[in-house]
Amino acid sequence: MWNNVRQLNLAANALYALLALVLLAASGYWLTQRPAFALRVISIDGDTEHINTPTVRAGVVGRLKGNFFTVDLDAARQQFEQMPWVRRASVRRVWPNALAITLEEYKPLGTWGSDQLVSVDGELFTANQGELEQTLPAFDGPNGTAKEVVARYVDFKKWLAPLGAEPDEVTLSPRYAWTVKLSNGTQIEYGRERNPTTLAERSKRLTAAWTAVTGRWGKDIEYADLRYPNGFAIRAAGMRFIGDAGKAAK
Repeated sequence: MWNNVRQLNLAANALYALLALVLLAASGYWLTQRPAFALRVISIDGDTEHINTPTVRAGVVGRLKGNFFTVDLDAARQQFEQMPWVRRASVRRVWPNALAITLEEYKPLGTWGSDQLVSVDGELFTANQGELEQTLPAFDGPNGTAKEVVARYVDFKKWLAPLGAEPDEVTLSPRYAWTVKLSNGTQIEYGRERNPTTLAERSKRLTAAWTAVTGRWGKDIEYADLRYPNGFAIRAAGMRFIGDAGKAAK
């Protein structure tokens, strides 16, 4: 090899190239560690109705590691998405020393159980309910049924609109029986959903007779049981009326 000029030239060129790469890497590392690239600006925008920006900076920014080049954007995103009210976050670098954070909040529809909230998309989340500006409907149900309960709330709101009241509470029991409490104080027992039209048909039966019922017994209807095959039962002012009486279907 030492007598082969061509091979010596190739070896020398390879060494020069390796040295150039080492120097380039060292220079790059030195450059990325300069104070000019330390994260100095964190901008937060997007949907931040319930998010306190100073609190975000104090609680999350201090845990971010690295500078403009080395910060882990995915880890930063996860940090922001662990905050109350935050449904989704996106994080991007802004040259030369900033991060831009865009947040999307959960849109609360109601409370869930004793300590959670449920969004308009049927997603459960935990946040300070004292920050709510208004009283929300109360929902509850077995694990994994939040989307179903939210969907049925929308249906009940539409089906029961002729009564001049809205659902304040919607509960799906462990046996998958539905109970609705209205803003006028009436509690409605729907029972289990036997087929896709069960709840709609029972609602229609009640609303169709509502004028006659309230005309006879007054508007203070405390309870309506719709689980009968061909009618319903009500309780008002200590009295009980059964329409098309029959055995209640649980």
